[in-house]
Parts: sequence; C-alpha cells; structure tokens
Amino acid sequence: MSDAHDPWTEFARELGARMLRARAVKQMSQEQVAHAAGLATFTYRKLEKGESNPGTAANPRLRTLVALSDVLGIPLPELIPTPPKGLPPGR
Repeated sequence: MSDAHDPWTEFARELGARMLRARAVKQMSQEQVAHAAGLATFTYRKLEKGESNPGTAANPRLRTLVALSDVLGIPLPELIPTPPKGLPPGR
C-alpha cells in the first residue's frame, strides 16, 4: 500500500503543514519552536514533515502536541486536523 493513500500518513502531513503555517505566522525558526517546546530540533523537523522515521507517519505524544500548541500560539483543536476515517484498529 502506498503512503499517499494511507489516511494516517495524510493526517500526519496535514498536522505538519499546520505546524509550519503557525510557525511562519510567529516568525520562529524550527530550532526556536523545538527548544521552546522541549523537543530536539531533529524531532520537530520530522514532525513538521509528518514523519517519525523515514517512511513512518508521525504519531506525537499528547504532551508534545499541547506544548507545540502553546509555543505556536494556536489552539489545540486548530492545530490537529480532523481525524481520518478508515484507520484499522490498533493504529
């Protein structure tokens, strides 16, 4: 199955795109956001790409999402995309 048709991959990429847009509005670098949220810059960069490891969709912790929401100044419901439909159980 191709990543392009995996609903979780699309969800993770949209989350990353929202992070990127919010970061641009705040005029912050990836390093600044990562540091302020208590993340490694490498981790933040991967999240903004929608990945955790190459070929694996991001799946950040709730604590990470809350920290990013605070740092980026965007309410959590606006940061997180609408959950995808069609996810198999356990994903």
